[in-house]
Amino acid sequence: MRVPYTSLVLAVALHWAAAPAASQDSDALARMADEAAAASWDEFRELLSIPNDAHYEDHVRRNVAWMKTAFQGRDFKISVLESGGPPLLLAERGSPRPEDPTVLIYLQVDGQPVDTSAWFQESPYDPVLKERDGDRWSTIPWSRLGTGPVDPDWRIFARSASDAKGPVGMFLAALDAAGDHGLAQSHHIKVVMDFEEELGSPHLPGAVERHREALSADFLIIYDGPRHVSNVPSLTFGARGIATITLTVFGPRVAQHSGHWGNYVPNPAVRLARLLGSMKDGRGRVTIPGFYDGIELDEETRAILAQVPDDEAAIRQSIGIAEADGIAPTYQESIQYPSLNIRGMASGWIGEEVRTIIPPTATAEIDVRIVPESDPVRLIALIYTFIEERGYHLIGDREPTEKERLEYSRLASFDHSISYQAYRTPYDSRVGLWLTSAMRRAFGTDPVRKRMSGGSIPISPFITTLGVPAVTVPTVNADNNQHSPNENIRVGNYIDGIRTFLAILTEPIQ
Repeated sequence: MRVPYTSLVLAVALHWAAAPAASQDSDALARMADEAAAASWDEFRELLSIPNDAHYEDHVRRNVAWMKTAFQGRDFKISVLESGGPPLLLAERGSPRPEDPTVLIYLQVDGQPVDTSAWFQESPYDPVLKERDGDRWSTIPWSRLGTGPVDPDWRIFARSASDAKGPVGMFLAALDAAGDHGLAQSHHIKVVMDFEEELGSPHLPGAVERHREALSADFLIIYDGPRHVSNVPSLTFGARGIATITLTVFGPRVAQHSGHWGNYVPNPAVRLARLLGSMKDGRGRVTIPGFYDGIELDEETRAILAQVPDDEAAIRQSIGIAEADGIAPTYQESIQYPSLNIRGMASGWIGEEVRTIIPPTATAEIDVRIVPESDPVRLIALIYTFIEERGYHLIGDREPTEKERLEYSRLASFDHSISYQAYRTPYDSRVGLWLTSAMRRAFGTDPVRKRMSGGSIPISPFITTLGVPAVTVPTVNADNNQHSPNENIRVGNYIDGIRTFLAILTEPIQ
C-alpha cells in the first residue's frame, strides 16, 4: 500500500491560491493521471486480490479493513456506520476553506459471486494483465505496467475490476496525484463505502436514516458504471428504480403423467405463458392499463436525449437483434419509460432430465424498472389487478391450502419487493454545471450527458432521506463483462478515470 502523504488540509503550501485548479489544463491533467496510474498499479492489484462476495462475512471484514487503512493513509477521518448487516464505512476530509460545499461520494466495494470454472485464469481474485492477440486475450507480465510505454487497450481481468473496485482505485490514485502536485480539493469530501451493493444493499435505507447527520452533504456523486458505448467521457443524471415480482401459477398437487392426464389436468406452464404473453402486445408495449401514465416527452426533452451519440444500428448489431421493441423510436427515449421484464421462468424439467409430466407449478421472476414519474406501489397494484381480472385468485408467498386448491380454478401466488426508487437531476443544476465544467477541463470537450440510465443503483435512500441531488460519473469501458465471468477493465479507462476524478476533486464549485 502507498506510503501516506503529508496532511493536505493543514499544509499551507496546498492552499487554493498557491495552485488554482483552473490553471491545470487537459494536457497537464493527462500527465498527472499517467504518473498516478504508474504509481498505483500494485495497490490496485492488491485491492482486486481481496475476495469480495458479500455473502461471506470474512470477505466483508477484509475489504472493510483494507479500505480503512487506504483512506486513513490519505488523511481521512474514518467512521464505521453500523447498518444491521455489513457496515458502511465513512471517510471524511475537509477542504482548506470552511465555506466550501460538502460532496458525498458513493463507492461500491463488493462484487458478484464467481464461478471459477468459467474464467480464463486460475482465479478471478488473482488479477491478470492481458493484451489482444487476434480474437483472443493473451496474458502478459504485470510488470509491463510499471516499465516502458503502456498500451491503453490492455485489459486487467479480475472480479470487480470494473464493477466497482476500478473506480475505487482511480479515486485513490487521484487523491495521491492531487497531493503529489500540490493541488487543494475544492470541496469537503465525505466518502461512503457500501459492502453489499450486489445483494441489493438491503440495510442501506435504514442506515442512511440512522446516520443522516453524519452523511449530510450538498451533493451526491456516484463513482460507478460504464461510459457511453462510444467510450467518451460521460455523465449520467438519473437512474431507473426497480421492483421485483415472483409469480407462481399452481396446477396439480404433484406432477402428473401427461399420457394419463393430458387434456384433463390444466398445465400451469401453459397458463403462465398465456398470462405473461397478455401483458405485452406484439410491439413489446405493456398492455396493462395505466402503466405508462404520466410519462410525456416534449420536444425539449427529446432534443436533450438526441445529444447522446448513439448508433442505433450498431447497438442492435452488438446485441444481436434485428429490431428493437416499439416502446420508443430510440434507445435513449425507450429508457425514459417504466419497463416490465420477465427475467426468468421455471416449470418441470428440461434437457437430460426431461420427463413426460404435467408440472405442478410454473414460476416467473419479473422485474419492473421505474422512472421518476411512475409510482412503484401503483405499478405493482396495476399488475396485481391485471392478473386478478384474468380470473386468478392471488395468495401471498406460500403454498395454497387444500380448500383453495378445490375452490379456485385459477390459483397463483404473488410476492413483490420494491428495491430502489428512480431519480433524475437537471443538467443545469449546480452539481450538473460543476461536473460538466470539470469534465470539460479534463478532456477539452463537453461530456456525453445522459438524462437517465436504464439500470438501477441503490442510492435512492440518500436522495430521499438526505434531500441531495445526485449525478453518476461513469468511467469504465462498456464491454467490461461486469457481473459475468472474465470481468475486466481497459487500462486506458483506468487512467482516464484518474484524470476525471482529479479534475472533479479540484474543480471550483460556483
